[in-house]
Amino acid sequence: MPRNHHPKAVLSALAVALLISGCGGTAAPAAPSATTPADATGFPVTLDNCGVTNTYRRPPQRAVSLNQHATEVMLSLGLEKSMVGTGYLDDKILPEYQAAYDSVKVLSKEYPSFEALLEAEPDFVYGGWTSTFDEKEGRSRAAFTKAGINTRLNAEECPTGPVDVTTMDEEIRTVARIFGVPERAEERLGKLHATLDKVESQLTGVTPVKLFVYDSGDKTAFTAGGKGIGNEMIRRAGGVNLFADLDKAFGDVSFEQVAQRAPEAIVIYDYGDQSVEDKKKFLLAHPALKDVPAIRNQRFAVLPLSSTVVGVRVPAAVESLARQLHPGRVQ
Repeated sequence: MPRNHHPKAVLSALAVALLISGCGGTAAPAAPSATTPADATGFPVTLDNCGVTNTYRRPPQRAVSLNQHATEVMLSLGLEKSMVGTGYLDDKILPEYQAAYDSVKVLSKEYPSFEALLEAEPDFVYGGWTSTFDEKEGRSRAAFTKAGINTRLNAEECPTGPVDVTTMDEEIRTVARIFGVPERAEERLGKLHATLDKVESQLTGVTPVKLFVYDSGDKTAFTAGGKGIGNEMIRRAGGVNLFADLDKAFGDVSFEQVAQRAPEAIVIYDYGDQSVEDKKKFLLAHPALKDVPAIRNQRFAVLPLSSTVVGVRVPAAVESLARQLHPGRVQ
């Protein structure tokens, strides 16, 4: 399956042409858009992100977003008229952003080549996964900098502390700051936190459910560790991640370890070519898991992978998981 964006993935072989001498350069200035003020206050803005420092002299006018969560952050802030391209979705765009998404050119089903990106003449490229800026594919952040193009990588890919709802807040606020529309971030975050607050009030006093996340794997289980937003989502949904002691966002554990920790429920991450039903059948038939409470009781919950990363889907995903774990408590 093409999962070159995902932490466990083996990079797929994309035919990417390297930047040749004289190709590309700083994107030509574009006329100010209706949604991003070119004379926004607070500029220039200098930001360090995952070890790369960029200075924004003005709000970007020709942005490209790659990966679902990056694209939806931008659309949630009403930045579609400042976008000249997008690419690589994991899921359907949220309905409330579909019209805005349809107004933006799709550059590629997966990752566009570096040359294809240069042809769009972007002044900003925003990626959700580290693989957006894959050096081996010619898309390193240094290459974009050399071409005069600013870049940003979702902060979950290079955390400086715990990845939690604060990380979501900071990501949305930072993108809004880059585009000179900080008030839009506060409006969006108000709605997102209202959902989280509602779930928290409805779960008051519940006994947390012991969970194991099954992402993928047959020889070993690829699961959610304690360093990604998924761990925080489980806690807020009234669960306990049994592999929170795994010191990374995702990692492999043995099925014997899963059995020893005896999860009461299993959360399946839904994406790619392997269906949820196929994953359930595999787990139910695995000999090491036959005495696990979650398997005996066939107690499963499902979340799309696109909802388990830092972005605007987090609160709704917390609500969905809470409803699956504690039916009757979450309305």
